[in-house]
This record gives sequence, structure tokens and C-alpha cells, in this order.
Amino acid sequence: MDTYTAVKNRLMELCEERHLAIHKLATESAVAPSTIKNILYGKSQNPGIVTIKMLCDGLGISLVEFFDTEVFRNLEQEIV
Repeated sequence: MDTYTAVKNRLMELCEERHLAIHKLATESAVAPSTIKNILYGKSQNPGIVTIKMLCDGLGISLVEFFDTEVFRNLEQEIV
């Protein structure tokens, strides 16, 4: 799995756990709904760490909690 897919899947997982729609997450995180949609639907494949931090703030978690999963621990190196 690549990093983009891991970030997208984690974001979707967290929204599902919290029963948050894109627009509610946008309101809670001060990130435009279009930005969130672009991440989730593949138009933006390199979301910045500041955007991810703002999404984490809206989700009520830290960056460490966002990335502290087995998927991120086991990502293969993408530079060959």
C-alpha cells in the first residue's frame, strides 16, 4: 500500500467511526469540503502535513494517533 492510500483509508476509517460526513469534518477542522473530497477521491494525492493536522484537530486526535496504526508502521519505502 502506498502512503496516499494509507492516509485516505485512515481518514475514511476515522470519519466512519465518528459518524462524520465530509461537510461536518470540514466545519470541525476548518478545512474546505473540496479539499477533503480531493483527498478522499484521489485528486489530491499529496496532502500536506498542515492539512492532515487540521483534520486531526477536527477529529479530536493528535498526529501521533492518526499515524499510529499497523498500516503506517508497515509501509514500504516508496523511493527506489
